[in-house]
Amino acid sequence: MSAATPPPVEPRPLRDGEEMAPVLTEPFTRTDFVRYAGSGGDYHPIHHDEEFARAAGMPTVFGMGMLHAGMLGLALARWVGPENIRSFGTRFTGQVWPGDALTFRGRVTAVEDGVASIELSAENQDGASVLKATATALVAS
Repeated sequence: MSAATPPPVEPRPLRDGEEMAPVLTEPFTRTDFVRYAGSGGDYHPIHHDEEFARAAGMPTVFGMGMLHAGMLGLALARWVGPENIRSFGTRFTGQVWPGDALTFRGRVTAVEDGVASIELSAENQDGASVLKATATALVAS
């Protein structure tokens, strides 16, 4: 994800059915998981210790859900402007493994009384869902 264009400050004129431009990530690495552990404070060994992850029945280590949830939130903020977001909720639907690259998507499902309802998602390179989210955001009149 790049920060090429600053996010809007004022509400955008969103309309029902409008879609966020898809946002693609680089493939995740174990180093990404360790960096996030350091910044987010989630040091659970299942995210960085291969032996621990395998003993827990996983094929390998996997990313923290809040890592990709935060990245999806950032994509939303760049689309509608951080000051305009009124709610953001997530549901984890799959694991993110080393080597996975994600695509973040969003779509306005309704606009009512100056507020857009938005559905968001994250899918891996195989099209498998790893995250579903909902949000609301102020819109320009």
